[in-house]
Amino acid sequence: MQDSVVPATRPASGILAGPYLWVTVGTCALVFLAAFESLAVTTIMPLVSRELDGAALYALAFAGPLATGVIGMVAAGNWSDRRGPTAPLYTSVALFVLGLLIAGTAASMPALVAGRLVQGLGGGALTVSLYVLVARIYPGALHPKIFAAFSAAWVIPSLVGPFAAGIVAQVFSWHWVFLGVVGLVIPALLMIAPVLRRLGTPSSHTSTPWAVGRLGWAALAAAAVLGLNLSAGVRVPGIPAVAGALAVVAVGVALLAVRPLVPRGTLTARRGLPSVILTRGLASAGFFGAEVYLPYLLIEQYDFSPTFAGLTLTAGALSWAGASAVQGRLGARLPHRRAVSIGALMVLGAVVLALATAALNWPAAVAIAGWISAGGGMGLLYPRLSVMTLALSTKENEGFNSSAMSIADSLGGALALATTGLVFAAFTTTAGSFAGVFGLAAVLAAAAAAVAPRVTAATTP
Repeated sequence: MQDSVVPATRPASGILAGPYLWVTVGTCALVFLAAFESLAVTTIMPLVSRELDGAALYALAFAGPLATGVIGMVAAGNWSDRRGPTAPLYTSVALFVLGLLIAGTAASMPALVAGRLVQGLGGGALTVSLYVLVARIYPGALHPKIFAAFSAAWVIPSLVGPFAAGIVAQVFSWHWVFLGVVGLVIPALLMIAPVLRRLGTPSSHTSTPWAVGRLGWAALAAAAVLGLNLSAGVRVPGIPAVAGALAVVAVGVALLAVRPLVPRGTLTARRGLPSVILTRGLASAGFFGAEVYLPYLLIEQYDFSPTFAGLTLTAGALSWAGASAVQGRLGARLPHRRAVSIGALMVLGAVVLALATAALNWPAAVAIAGWISAGGGMGLLYPRLSVMTLALSTKENEGFNSSAMSIADSLGGALALATTGLVFAAFTTTAGSFAGVFGLAAVLAAAAAAVAPRVTAATTP
C-alpha cells in the first residue's frame, strides 16, 4: 500500500492547493481548538480554583495533562511508525473529547483534574499524530508553511479565546468553556477523514514492533511528574525537608525515565537533533511555567478581571502567530540557528520582566509588554525546531522523533509547572510566591538560550 496520499516527489504548489486543501483546513482546525482550550483554561483556572476550593491542585490541573500527554505521545509515535497516523489520530480525538466532557461536568477539583488528565492523554497523542500526518502528506518544501499555519492557527483563538472564556465563565459558567469545544472537534476531524481513509499503512518490511519498554518509561515519567506535584502536601513530623527531598527524587526519576524517549545525547545537549529536542523542552518549560501564573498575578495583585487578564495571553499569542508567519516567509534567509537563538533570548527577556514586575511591584504594563516579546520569540523558534526535527528524520523514525519533540514540550512544561507549584507554596507572601515562580522560569529560559546555538553542527553557518 502507499505510504502517503501525495507522492513525495510531487511539486510543492502550496498548502491550500487542491490535494492539500481539506487536510490543511482540518489539521489547522484541530490545532485551533487545542489552542483555544489551552488559552481558555489558563484564563478561567483562577475562578475554577476559587469555586472548587482547589488551590492545592492548581498547578496539577496544568502539569497533569502535560504529564499524561507524554504517554499519549509515545504510544501515538510508536503506533504511527507501525501503521501510519490514521488510527492514532482517531483515538486521540476520542480521548480529547472524553476529557473535555469529564472536566466540563466536574463538581470538584479532583474530578476536574481527572478530566484534564484524560484530555492530556488525547492531546499528546493528537500532536504526534498530526506531525506524522504532515510528514506523510506534504513534501518537505511545504513543511515550513504548514508549521507556520499551525502557529497561525492560534491567531483567532488568541483574539477571542481568553476574552470569550472570561465572559462565558462570568455570565454563564466555567463548565461551558470545556463543553463548548466538544461540538467543534468532530467537524474538524471530518474534514481530514477522506484523506485518512486513502492514507496507506506502511508495508510489512517497514513495520516497527511495539515499544513496550518506551511506554513503560513514559508512564514512569508521568508518574514522577504527578508525584512531584503532590509532594508539596507531604508532611512528616520532625523532618521538615521531606517534601523537598521527595521533589528532588521525583525530578531525578522523570529525567531518568525520559532518556529512552528522546534521541541519544539529548540531556547532554549533543549538537544536532538532540539539542533541537532539548531546546524545545527548555523553551517550553520557561515559557509555559511563567504563562500559567501571569493571569494569576494580574488578577491577584493588580485586580484585573479574568476577562482582561486573559487579553495578556491574547497579545502573546498574536505575537507568536505573527513571528511564525514572518519566519515562514523569510525561509532560508533566516538560518535555523539564528532564528532559534533570537527566539530563546526574547523569551528569556520577557520572563525576566515578569520577575521584575512581581518582585519590584512595577506597573502591570511591563509584564504585559514583555509577554508580547515572549510570544514573538516562541513564534520564531517553534516552527524552526519542528522543521529541523522532520528534516533530520526518516520514514522509519518520524513517529519516534515527532513524539520526542512533543515529549520535550510536555515534560518540560510539566516539570516546570510542578516545580513552580512547589515554589509558589513555599513563600509566605503573594509577591514572594510570584517572584519565585518567575525566577525559576527565568533560569529555564536562560538554559534554553544557552543550548539554542547547538541545534546545528559547529560547521553550519
